Formats: sequence, structure tokens, C-alpha cells
Amino acid sequence: MRTPISYGALRPLLWATGMPPRSAWVQVDDDGLRVRMGWGFSADVPRASIVTARLHDGPRPLSIGVHGWRGRWLVNGSRSGLVVIAIEPAGRARVCGVEVSLTELTVSVDEPTALIDALS
Repeated sequence: MRTPISYGALRPLLWATGMPPRSAWVQVDDDGLRVRMGWGFSADVPRASIVTARLHDGPRPLSIGVHGWRGRWLVNGSRSGLVVIAIEPAGRARVCGVEVSLTELTVSVDEPTALIDALS
């Protein structure tokens, strides 16, 4: 299953910064999870490392793009349709070309329940 990262009203801002919708996607297959958002984010997570996937139930983030710290990363083009993916053991991702730890990934998609089902 491959699905685009959802983009909202601020799509032009992400386009202007080199992260257009065509370069932002989530892919789930037998091997694992692949996530890309232009030059800003990339991750390949083995299927065995995905612990849980659930709907985001906290406050909606105020930002879009790639944000995070200490293993918890938000990769979104929209403030809605967020899925939180727990990863154990910690994986590795690249943010702006720099390798970082990845223990939790929150990503925006148009059909969050379909992504959750694909990861379950």
C-alpha cells in the first residue's frame, strides 16, 4: 500500500520549500514502512519494529513540515488525518540529510484508518 502524505491549505509553502506532494508518501509492504517527504525526511522501518499504529488523539499540531526531537517526529502537510506509529527498537531516519533516532512517527494521510489497518 502506498498513500500520499496529506497536504492542507499551506500546500504552497511546502511546495516552495522543495517538499511538493509528489515527493511525500508513506508505503507499507511485507518488509516494512517507508516514509518520504521531499529532501526533508526519509525513513525505512522494518515491519518487526512497528509496535503500534493509532489515530492521534492529542491536540492538533500548529505546524506542518518535519519537526521533532529525541526520536519523536512529526511529518505532515496537514493538521488532520494524523497517525502515530510507535517503533521499537528505535529506527533511524534522515532529517535534512542528518541521521536521527526514530521511536515515534506521526504522519498525516487522507485515510488514516487504512494506514493503521495496513500496519496491523
